Amino acid sequence: MAARGADRLPLMVEHFHHATVCSVGDIMLDRFVCGSVSRISPEAPVPVLRIERQQSMLGGAGNAVRNLHALTCGVRFFAVTGDDPAAGEIAAILGGLARCVWHLERDAGRQTTVKTRYIADGQQVMRADAESTHPTPAAMVDAVFRHYQAALEECDVVLLSDYAKGLLSGEYAQRFIQAARAAGKPVVVDPKGRDFRRYNGATVIKPNLKELSEATGLPAATAAAREEAAHRLLAETDTGHLLITCGSDGMLLASRSGSMRQFPALAREVFDVSGAGDTVAAVLAAALGSGAQIEEAAEVANLAAGIVVGKRGTAVVTPPEIVHEIQHRSVITAGEKVLRTEELLERASEWERRGYRIGFTNGCFDLLHPGHLSLLETARAKCDRLVVGLNSDASAARLKGPGRPVQDEVARALVLASLRCVDAVVLYDEDTPLEIIRRLRPGLLVKGRDYQAHEVVGADLLPAWNGELLLVDLVPGHSTARTVARMTNAAGNGLEGPPEPDTILR
Repeated sequence: MAARGADRLPLMVEHFHHATVCSVGDIMLDRFVCGSVSRISPEAPVPVLRIERQQSMLGGAGNAVRNLHALTCGVRFFAVTGDDPAAGEIAAILGGLARCVWHLERDAGRQTTVKTRYIADGQQVMRADAESTHPTPAAMVDAVFRHYQAALEECDVVLLSDYAKGLLSGEYAQRFIQAARAAGKPVVVDPKGRDFRRYNGATVIKPNLKELSEATGLPAATAAAREEAAHRLLAETDTGHLLITCGSDGMLLASRSGSMRQFPALAREVFDVSGAGDTVAAVLAAALGSGAQIEEAAEVANLAAGIVVGKRGTAVVTPPEIVHEIQHRSVITAGEKVLRTEELLERASEWERRGYRIGFTNGCFDLLHPGHLSLLETARAKCDRLVVGLNSDASAARLKGPGRPVQDEVARALVLASLRCVDAVVLYDEDTPLEIIRRLRPGLLVKGRDYQAHEVVGADLLPAWNGELLLVDLVPGHSTARTVARMTNAAGNGLEGPPEPDTILR
C-alpha cells in the first residue's frame, strides 16, 4: 500500500521537480529602495531617505513564479506588460530562471505595474505605485491565450494569479479555466474582486478572509462565520474546493462535498506576511501537479506559509525547508507519546479533525522482537496514526504468570514510543483494552493472525463507526516467551514447560 498521511508528504515534496506549472496572471515589478534617515527635510516635514541600495524582483503573479522556481518546478508563464523599461527588467529577471519558459505581450497603451517600497533602517516608510488597471485589450488576451493553450499539453496544473490589473478581468478568466478543464488539468486560482463566478470550473480557489467576506457579503471573524461564508461561496460558484487563508488562525479547507478541515497556523515567529499568499498558491499548484490529494496539498501549503512568514521581505520557500519542517513537526519525543487515556482521546480528536485514520493494536510487548516490529510497521502502513495499548505491569502479570513482565511498564512504553511507526502509547490495567477501544473508536483494529476475528477484543464494536479489522501474518520463530526461555537456558537456570508457540502478540 502506498504511504499515507504525513509519511507521504516528504516524498511528494521531493517530487515537485517533476511538476510543470502553467501560470497566467498580472505581473508586477517590486522595487525596494533602502537606506537610512537621519534628518527631516527643510522643504517639508518629511524624513529624508539617504539611499544606500536598490533591488528589483518579480511581484504579483511573478512572485508566484519565483516560488515555483524555488520549489524546483518547471514553469510556463504568460502575462501582459507595458512597453517600457520596467517590462525589460521583468524580462531580464525571467530570463535568469532555470526551467522557466515565458511569454510577455507588451501593450504600448498600458504601464507596467511597479510598486516601489522605501525602507528606512529596516522599516517601510512609504510605497509608491505606478500601474494601469483597465481591462487588457482582447487582442492581447488572444495572443496570451494562444501561447497558453499551446503549452497546456506539457503542463500538469494551471495557476491563475489575479491581481485585478486586467488580464483575468471579466470573462477572460473563464477562457483559461475552460481550456485547462478540457485538457484535464487541475486549476488553482488566487482570486481578486467580489464576483467569484468568474472562476467557475476551478479546482481550488484561495481567498483570504477579506476576499471571502467581500465575495459573500458575510462576516468572517469567527470560525463559525467562516464556515458559513465558505458554504455560501461554494453554493454560488462551480468550484471543487476553497482554501481560505485565515492569518493567525491558519487555513480552512472547504470542499463541495461539505467537509471542512482547519489547519492551525504553524509559524514560530512572524516577521513579514507580504507575498505569503503567492507562496501558498504556488505550493498548492506544485503539490497538485505532483499528484497530491487536495488535503495533502493544503497541508503542505500551510507548512510553507508558516516558513515564509518567518522570513523578512517577499521571500520564497524551498523543498528542503518544507521537508525539514514536516520532519520537525512529526518528531515527538518518546516521553511525549506515552499518554493517559484522556490525553490520548484529546490528541485523537485533533487527528480526526485533520482527517487522519487512527489505528489501534495492543499487547504486553515485553521484549520487543522482529515479530512485534513487523506487526507495528504493517499496521502503521494502513493508517495515518497508530495507537498501541499496553498492558500495565499488574495486567501483564495476571495474563503471563510469574516472572512476567520482564521489563516494567515504563521501560516497555518508552521503547514502543521510540519507534517511528508508533504515534501514541496508552497503558491499561484491565485484562483487555475494551474500554479504550470503545472510547477511541479507531478506524482500524489490528491483531496477529493467531487470532480469529471473533476472538479479537473490540472487533464486534467496529461496525458502529465503520471500523476495519486487520489480521497480520505472524513472523515465524519469534515470541517473547521463546526469547525468555533462551535467555534463562543460557543462564543455566532452565525453564519448566515448553515455550509458547510462535506468535507476535499474546
